[in-house]
Amino acid sequence: MVKKLSHVNQAGEAVMVDISGKGVTVREAVACGTVKMKPATLAQVKSNSLKKGDVLAVARVAGIMASKKVPEFIPLCHTIPLDSVTVDFDLSAKNGIRIKATARSTGRTGVEMEALTAVTVAALAIYDMCKAVEKGMTITDIYLETKTGGKSGTYKRT
Repeated sequence: MVKKLSHVNQAGEAVMVDISGKGVTVREAVACGTVKMKPATLAQVKSNSLKKGDVLAVARVAGIMASKKVPEFIPLCHTIPLDSVTVDFDLSAKNGIRIKATARSTGRTGVEMEALTAVTVAALAIYDMCKAVEKGMTITDIYLETKTGGKSGTYKRT
């Protein structure tokens, strides 16, 4: 059975979903992604020795700022009052940085796009900050890890 698309009306036209009848619940989404780079580039990030400055601080702020602007990038997304957005980094791999963003809201619709956007823009900021030393970095594996709240309940990536 094919599920009906929520952003398309009966005439096949794109529409913004009406969330006015949905219940207000606490919603959370966690997204992840990776920026792959050479160990030498990662060493410079870790030692905060890149000429542009603190890569992770800039990427964290960029991700948070972007999460607040999702409806400006993705036309059918609702403006959501975000309660919290965090962007964290794991530098334990030898060839890259893993990014994890968590978005929370108490509202009528989910925050998956906000978490995914935070990861994506944080990754782009890392690329921008490091491109003078390495242009061959790869932004990869951006995905939704978990989401909770709302009518559809909990999702956990397997």
